[in-house]
Amino acid sequence: MKGQLGELEDAVMTRVWRLDRPVTVREVMVELRRERTIAYTTVMTVMDKVHRKGLLRRELDGRAYRYTAVATRADYAAALMDEAWSHGGRRADTLVAFLGRMTADQRTAFDEALRILGTRAEPPGTPP
Repeated sequence: MKGQLGELEDAVMTRVWRLDRPVTVREVMVELRRERTIAYTTVMTVMDKVHRKGLLRRELDGRAYRYTAVATRADYAAALMDEAWSHGGRRADTLVAFLGRMTADQRTAFDEALRILGTRAEPPGTPP
């Protein structure tokens, strides 16, 4: 995945993730038109850009492409966090700053994630 999504790219990907199946430009355009006026060619251009960023895979189906998300929204967000973390200097300081900015809801989600990770089996060969 290459880079952060712009506002319209994110709107397109939100529809692709929500539909959760291979989609055409026309299907995404119909979904977007529920909230905004947008041209078919604009959606086509945006989907091509997102494809080039590595977030969409496409296959020719007749005369149109069908696009499928390469990763989930959570995977995309995690990649962005990892990229930001790698540019933050001393990682412990960056993590402390991040945790200090969390809302109560975010902290609850973080605690839940740690709980989930704690219940996973250790990889083979990991010392106790």
